[in-house]
Amino acid sequence: MKLVTFSDKNQQPRTGWLVHGGVVDMQLADSRLPADMLTFIDHHETLFPVIQELGEVAPHYAVDEVRLLPPLPNPRSFRDYIGFEMHMLNASRSFGHTVGAAWYDMPIFYFTNHQAIYGPEDAIKRPAGETRLDIELEMACIIGKRGKDIKAEEARPYIFGYTVFNDWTARATQKKEMEIPLGPHKGKDFANAIGPCIVTADEMEQYRVPFARDYFVEPLRVPSVETDRFDLRMTTRINGTVVCEGNYKTVFYSFEQMIERASENNVTLMPGDILGSGTVGWGSLIENNFSVHRPLEPGDIVELEIEGIGLLRNHVVD
Repeated sequence: MKLVTFSDKNQQPRTGWLVHGGVVDMQLADSRLPADMLTFIDHHETLFPVIQELGEVAPHYAVDEVRLLPPLPNPRSFRDYIGFEMHMLNASRSFGHTVGAAWYDMPIFYFTNHQAIYGPEDAIKRPAGETRLDIELEMACIIGKRGKDIKAEEARPYIFGYTVFNDWTARATQKKEMEIPLGPHKGKDFANAIGPCIVTADEMEQYRVPFARDYFVEPLRVPSVETDRFDLRMTTRINGTVVCEGNYKTVFYSFEQMIERASENNVTLMPGDILGSGTVGWGSLIENNFSVHRPLEPGDIVELEIEGIGLLRNHVVD
């Protein structure tokens, strides 16, 4: 199921799902269903059976009659990982750094701004004075139930669904800030775009493939917990030109491993928390020092697409 948050003709936010080229409004389909996505995620184990009872439901709107909003406008928290080895190697080289040995020991994350959430077709404002605006092509998972100290091999049921994530980055700001070893700051603070929908975890199982070490520079350092991956094409286009083609199956750390890391030491993950995968290799302009495309400027249109999920499009403004 592909779940969406949208605004109707009265500009009121609603929750629904995509079907036959249209949008079903949850509350119009059944008054027991909520109007907001976070409530649905909180109670999805009792609400999915309500949807199943309905059977086939005709869409209430055509897609072009509504405005798609961020599918989860109000996540409870937002952790972003650096899950792809190729991105880590490329970005470190561009910044003149080396990859710390600890990266190969555990999934590394930072907390990003869960209040700066944007959706499909939203305008992204370039931060004042920023000269090296960049994007990052990522996949994100949404946590579906509460838990702590979750082992990777037991983590899959905690995933509610997946979405496309653009981790907008102010590289000039970030480069200066990262001289202080405290992690990302204002360079990552201004915009996190997700969408166009949340694909429920069951629908993504068709893309699952066995884990393979062949994609990695340091294959012998891959963690011992080798959970499966998804075989999903990941593509970035800027102004209609393809600048990145990758695949999620090249991720070094899986979402299950990320969940274990996030929840260890008695930390509680909550429904509606988001975990970003990190950027697929070559999925950001900094990785080749902006040689495939100049830094983003007002007027640029960025499209991130992940097979099985959909297309997330945004445009840059001043």
